[in-house]
Amino acid sequence: MTKYNITERKEREATYRTLVSPALMDELKDKILNVIVMQKKYKDKDYSAKKLAADLGTNTRYVSAVVNVKFHMNYTSFVNKYRIEEAMSILVDKRYQDLRIEEVSDMVGFANRQSFYASFYRIMGTTPREYKAQHAVAAPKPATRAPKKAKN
Repeated sequence: MTKYNITERKEREATYRTLVSPALMDELKDKILNVIVMQKKYKDKDYSAKKLAADLGTNTRYVSAVVNVKFHMNYTSFVNKYRIEEAMSILVDKRYQDLRIEEVSDMVGFANRQSFYASFYRIMGTTPREYKAQHAVAAPKPATRAPKKAKN
């Protein structure tokens, strides 16, 4: 008998993943990328896997299976990846330098600041504020003239 009755956990493959044919999986992958990335649906806070499935004329299990198999992550992580990528470009863009972090979070589709910070840190290993500080391009300071010497 093993101590504490601990058994090794086996990695199980979700059975519904094998029900999706490879051809359908490739087709859905392209459609998912088109909707999420090209149409920028990741910016919509309320765009769920259920809405995506309805837009594609399929079910959420198929969407979940395709995202898991083709992108090696769950739906939320998949969408957040694109949100973070856009946030990274906004954070270092001079045109948006006066935006607060919360405003950037809202622009890219996060429902709240906490989920933005958590996702950003999980993907980048740093906070959005630290990322912005590290990648801020130092604006050149205006040239200052030396004061003129008074003539005696």
